[in-house]
Amino acid sequence: MPKVKANKITLNYESQGNGEPLILIPYLSADHACYGFQVAEYAKHFNCISIDLRGTGESDKPEADYSTADLAEDVAAFMETVGIERAHISGLSLGAAVGMWLAARYPGKVKSLSLHGAWPRTDAFLKTVVEGWQVTAKALVNESRTVAEMVILSIFPWCFTPELYATRADYVQSLADFVRSRPVQALPDFIRQSNAVIAHEVEDQLGRITAPTQITFGRYDMLTSHFGNQIKEKIRDSELVVFEGCAHAPIYEKVDEFNQTTLAFLQRHTEPLGMSRAI
Repeated sequence: MPKVKANKITLNYESQGNGEPLILIPYLSADHACYGFQVAEYAKHFNCISIDLRGTGESDKPEADYSTADLAEDVAAFMETVGIERAHISGLSLGAAVGMWLAARYPGKVKSLSLHGAWPRTDAFLKTVVEGWQVTAKALVNESRTVAEMVILSIFPWCFTPELYATRADYVQSLADFVRSRPVQALPDFIRQSNAVIAHEVEDQLGRITAPTQITFGRYDMLTSHFGNQIKEKIRDSELVVFEGCAHAPIYEKVDEFNQTTLAFLQRHTEPLGMSRAI
């Protein structure tokens, strides 16, 4: 897969499909492949560009702290390097946090903004949850166990409903196998990335977002759904969608419904003839 130098680091990415550029920003600990179920549909209509954020996948892993705003600067620099003037921006969780910063700082670069499981600032509840993941990772990771095991044991239960575990155990196992199959995130890189989650604070910048925005949550998302109305009130041209029967990750729990709903939003904000250029 191609790599480019942007913002003084090397970023790995994958490009699929033709049409207007759609940049997909991964969530905590994930690499570009996390949106595989979406890219299969999106790429029929868009040039899907999935990035490995710094500290993940095959992108550089600098030994320095960073913020969600810094990650947005990486994405902006990536767009500049590969010649994308304007793109649709989409992200789940951490990816949504980065997308908010990008759209606030560079409104001219963002044609539409898709925020899934977003939050404007880390409150005491979310901070406690993420610090718990850090404690578990530090206790669990050793020569035989990686950060992936912590994701499966500690983060998965926040992402999926009890019903999914009870009725589709084989599917949950397949998602766990997928996580284990991806490039290993080292413990220090997970701590740096999760520290960026803990420090996230973009609330005062939301009024600067001008792109049409779709905000989505799972009905049973305990991590971020309580922020939904607050985000909608602060982003002028926005809509709020709630997926029933889902927790933090409708992208896996209600794949078809999620894809149809989000693709319809993206297509409403696409030029009639689209763009044929792909990178």
